[in-house]
Amino acid sequence: MRNSLTAPSYYQATANRKISFPPLEGDLETDVAVVGAGYTGLSAALELAEAGYRVAVLEASHVGGGASGRNGGQICTGFSPGQARITAQLGASDARKCFDIAEEAKRLIELRIEKYKIETGLQWGYLHCAAKPSHLEGLRAGADELSGLGYVGCSMLSKAELEERLGSKLYHGAMREARAGHFHPLNYCLGLANAARKAGAAIYEDTRVLEIDTGSKPCVRTNKGKVTAKFLILAGNAYLGKTVSRLYGRVMPVTSFIVTTEPLGDNMARSLIRDNEAGADSNFILDYFRRTEDNRLLFGGAANYSTLEPSDIGAFMKRRMVKVFPQLKDVGISHTWGGYIAITSNRLPDCGALSPTTFYAHGYSGQGVALAGMYGKLMAEAIRGTSERFDLLSRIRHLPFPGGPIRTPMLVAAMLFYRLRDALS
Repeated sequence: MRNSLTAPSYYQATANRKISFPPLEGDLETDVAVVGAGYTGLSAALELAEAGYRVAVLEASHVGGGASGRNGGQICTGFSPGQARITAQLGASDARKCFDIAEEAKRLIELRIEKYKIETGLQWGYLHCAAKPSHLEGLRAGADELSGLGYVGCSMLSKAELEERLGSKLYHGAMREARAGHFHPLNYCLGLANAARKAGAAIYEDTRVLEIDTGSKPCVRTNKGKVTAKFLILAGNAYLGKTVSRLYGRVMPVTSFIVTTEPLGDNMARSLIRDNEAGADSNFILDYFRRTEDNRLLFGGAANYSTLEPSDIGAFMKRRMVKVFPQLKDVGISHTWGGYIAITSNRLPDCGALSPTTFYAHGYSGQGVALAGMYGKLMAEAIRGTSERFDLLSRIRHLPFPGGPIRTPMLVAAMLFYRLRDALS
């Protein structure tokens, strides 16, 4: 069976630039070592290189080889569970500052696309579709919460109004956002890497980190060399694994699967999603979908806490897709792949400092397309001596996932509970 985590993605097939970087050979001294060449690490590297720091980025596979280059391409608003959990911990005033940071994350994407001339096919508009009539109340409460934060552009759609925009009769209405959207995630990641390189950052691919010293003078040992630095940024997210034992229990990798159809043509694509908006359902274990620039449907979801994969992921995901869009039952699937999403126990990103020299951020819990780049920028701010915003976010407390042999079985049992809840709610 083909491993979905390494299967070629639609994004790789349609990337608009081909860039590669050499592996690290030998020893290197630098100002900042960054582990991970995804949005978090590249964002930090770009900020620091432009500020004159010597930066070395170490990537086990290739730029965008993790979630940053394999995700659904959906740019979401705020934090995965909403504001209530942040408010409960930090109070209303500081929680509002956190929301403002999350909003800045979306503007940062726009600014970088414009500044560095990154072609991503960025589109705004997002449909949160009610999978059950009972879910409409929660969507309306979410819209009210956003409105109370000064967020504009939310509206509720009836079932009939939604069906004017979406070629599916499965849903019972929706909450629409004007300021969430979608793009080609790998093209954006490659654009960040190119900008960081031009700013002077050194990026090393095929350079697996084996051991990390987070002490007063951080040291990273790789499969072919060693990097000594003044500061260290850990940006491996779900792919960091057990490399740093203090971070291992703080996130859990969850597998998500994605397929794309064969090209549909403009008329068929528009009949599915009239205004080229992104969409997702309201279930805890959600499905999401959008059009691509070449008029395919991209459909993803089916989050899985175990390491097991369906024997035929394409057929498995097509059944889910056809449930939403029955008119695609005879359309072929062109690409099938998967990847890890890092979640935390409370679905809020986890960040902090392991020492005065070592910073980390991970666990974006499905909202990393926007948030990861912003957290990278904030770690760069902290290294440069302005840490107030990073310190604010690091005050959010997290319970670690239970470790040992029961870690995965417990989470699989939790997933079964939520599947039942989605079915019965």
